[in-house]
Amino acid sequence: MPSPISFQAIRIFEEDGKFVQRIIERSTEDLPEGEVLIQVHYSSLNYKDSLSSSGNRGVTRHYPHTPGIDASGIVAASTDPDFKAGDPVVVTSYDLGMSIDGGFGEYIRVPAKWILPLPEGLSLQETMIYGTAGFTAAQSFWELKVAGCIPDNGPVLVTGAAGGVGSISVRLLLNEGYEVAAVSGHDHGKALLRELGVKQILDREEAVDSGNRPLLKPQWNGVIDNVGGIPLATALKTTKPGGVITTCGNVAGAELSTTVFPFILRGLKLIGIDSQNCPYGLRKQLWQYLATYWKLPNLKVGLKEVSMEGILNEIELMLRSEVKGRVVLRHKAAE
Repeated sequence: MPSPISFQAIRIFEEDGKFVQRIIERSTEDLPEGEVLIQVHYSSLNYKDSLSSSGNRGVTRHYPHTPGIDASGIVAASTDPDFKAGDPVVVTSYDLGMSIDGGFGEYIRVPAKWILPLPEGLSLQETMIYGTAGFTAAQSFWELKVAGCIPDNGPVLVTGAAGGVGSISVRLLLNEGYEVAAVSGHDHGKALLRELGVKQILDREEAVDSGNRPLLKPQWNGVIDNVGGIPLATALKTTKPGGVITTCGNVAGAELSTTVFPFILRGLKLIGIDSQNCPYGLRKQLWQYLATYWKLPNLKVGLKEVSMEGILNEIELMLRSEVKGRVVLRHKAAE
């Protein structure tokens, strides 16, 4: 490894029972062990990053800590034969930004098995416009297709549709010819969805049924759920026979109140999406799809690119569910 390098990083400190965010100077000597040192060009903001930044022990146990579960950049040094200095690479998920210092710093050091070579057809910036949110959307979309959800069978419901996972899910579906019904609770979120080409936009209240009926009128060919809670329970009641529902979030609640009837009377499939532990082979395949067959036109629609100072403000907005589209952190190395 090279001589120590000084760099800037967002660091979360616990002080007097509160969690404080600061931009500080660090050294690559301070980074955890790993075979590959990467100079980060871009990272992106995900809900887990906001939780880690606010001291959520379910995401990050030990502080001080640098969040950022996504990173793309250039290999600075490597002891692994699969990577050499100068290689463009992508790291998402695993333990990056959770227990291991993440992409909100200008350098990371990680195990080689976490790293993907930059997929041909994508830039470092584009991989972070996708990021974990886009990869999670790709996993959800993949599961719908594998389960037989095709455009001819009717609309697909997307909850949390203006957020990171939701907005990319919407775009993947529209790009492949699916009709989309999108749920959003904010005017600016609805404006984004209209800009993406969604014709059916539902208020949050329209996607929630708190009654006791186990089944409701079937409406959806499939569902990509990003919020959990009552909206997911309602989606189960309103999906057509043979439909498939994926779920990956819990901002509307971690509890799921339902019955067996959607499963035994309509033959529904409920599939959980875990992008953090997705097998490497499937991970590589889906990234290649995002770079080729599924690559989105006008990928930068809804993009907000910010500096380290800017990302601190976006963290607070995300905790209030006010971030729409994708927020990407651009480090100085990318300039």
